[in-house]
Parts: sequence; C-alpha cells; structure tokens
Amino acid sequence: MPRRRQSHEPGHRRKFLVVIDDTPECDRAVYYAARRAARTQGGVVMLAVLQLADVQSQWLGVAELMRAEATDKARARLDHFAARTRNLSGVEPEQAVHEGEVAGEILKLIEADEDIAVLVLAAGTGSEGPGPLIAGLAGGLLDGLPIPVTIVPGQLSDSEIDALA
Repeated sequence: MPRRRQSHEPGHRRKFLVVIDDTPECDRAVYYAARRAARTQGGVVMLAVLQLADVQSQWLGVAELMRAEATDKARARLDHFAARTRNLSGVEPEQAVHEGEVAGEILKLIEADEDIAVLVLAAGTGSEGPGPLIAGLAGGLLDGLPIPVTIVPGQLSDSEIDALA
C-alpha cells in the first residue's frame, strides 16, 4: 500500500519530481517543474537513473569503472539542471542518482519521500515518438503510480510554459 502523500501537512511542502536524462525534452520538464515550484512555494527533486545492464557481465574492475563513469556523467547533468532550476526559480533542488530500471526507481523514490506530489515529464518533439518515459508510461510501466503525472509538450517555449506554470 503506498504511503499517504504529506505535501500539504504542516512542516511539509509539495515537491515536483523530474527525471533527468539526456533527452532534449528533459529541459522542458525541468523548466516547468522549477517555475511551478517557485509559484507554489514547492520543491524540486531530480532523479538520474543509471541503467547499467552490461555491468554485471564485466570483470569487477571494468564494472566499477563503467559505474563510476556513468555516475560522473549523471552528476554532471544533475548539476547542470540544478543550476538552471536555481536560476529560474530560486529553488534549491534535491538530487538523487539511482541504479536500476527507470520506472522502478521512480516508484521507489516516490515511496521514500511522502512530499513528492507530482511527476513532471516532457513529451518528445521528434518523429520517433513521445520520448522513452512517456512511451513507458503509456505502456503501463508505471502502473500503480500514487501521484499525478504532468506531461509538458516538448515544443513549448519558456514564455508559453511560464503562462501555464
């Protein structure tokens, strides 16, 4: 049974969860979450998920090197988007790096933090589809999600997002 959300209880605040990856639409989700958090006195949680399926088949030294490189890359992306969030909203985002399958790690983080109240995703703008997270969501990867999902159209400009957030 999912934990009850506490974001509106005294001593708590609503947090917007954004998955940080290397897709072009990631910036749109971060922008929306930062602007919405600023307007509602909320917070932002950024999650980077390392998907290291090949690591288990590598020698220990190689596996650790692969893990370290992937972690460094994820932390650099998190730092970039954290700086963007601070500049946009004055909100200091929380950052998390997890290893595993994206949907499962999203669910684990939501379960661990009862203040996370909204998952923010952005749709891709290319011809290959709506993006991997949206496609996974539509395919049922996040069945049982205990919070609402906001999907930001990937083609929206900063000013268009400002009008909505």
